[in-house]
Amino acid sequence: MNMFNKIRLKSEEEIEIIQKSSLLVGKTLAEVAKYIKPGVPLTYLDRIAETFIRDNGGVPSFKGYNGYPASLCISVDDVVVHGIPDNSILKDGDIVSVDCGAYLNGYHGDYAYTFAVGNVSEEKKLLMDRTKESLYRGINAAVAGNTTGDIGHAVQTYCESFGYGVVRELCGHGIGRNMHEKPDVCNYGKPGKGDLLREGMVICIEPMITLGSRKIYCERDEWTIRTLDHKPAAHYEHQLAITKNGPRVLSTYKLIGEVLGTEEKL
Repeated sequence: MNMFNKIRLKSEEEIEIIQKSSLLVGKTLAEVAKYIKPGVPLTYLDRIAETFIRDNGGVPSFKGYNGYPASLCISVDDVVVHGIPDNSILKDGDIVSVDCGAYLNGYHGDYAYTFAVGNVSEEKKLLMDRTKESLYRGINAAVAGNTTGDIGHAVQTYCESFGYGVVRELCGHGIGRNMHEKPDVCNYGKPGKGDLLREGMVICIEPMITLGSRKIYCERDEWTIRTLDHKPAAHYEHQLAITKNGPRVLSTYKLIGEVLGTEEKL
């Protein structure tokens, strides 16, 4: 087996280090959350994040990754993921996924949160709430002895019950010394199928859910992924370890919640 295709189990010590990288991501997202409002340029949010990560001893995981030019992926409305921050500004009614990675002490943290900009429609609020709930359902399925298919099935069945599209071409992943490791963690699947979840695995679960069709396309920049029907998409991501006592969520939305004045489960 090619070493890059092998699932790398982490020790308890490594998981503790990864949690520190993950906490830096959480603090960065909370810092960015302070500035998410109508009229703010996307490049400004990116500068806030890069400065914060570096000031706290980390390196932005995304910047330079396969040539990616920024520290954040900022994906507005019909952009599903991998939106490159440019000089466009946030508008009232937008929803925006902010995906952040930080490299600290030899390990990566990586997760995402979708924010409401100003006053958003009830339709968009429900999409956000249900996408986040699908993430929690995926996490609940992430127990040793289950499979990646169990995670995907939990996400897929919940989201499709509302008629939402579940993106197939992009997925969650393992993480550690490399930002993307095996296994792939899809947001669709069949129970019992896929890779076996074992104690010591560290993975990112990240539902990418659309209000309309699940079909997507990539723009000419070879990064930006949009919905084909240009309906909005939501994206949430948590980072967790598989332990003998169940999933241990290493990331946190609670710091974001403190900024937004919302109650966050995890």
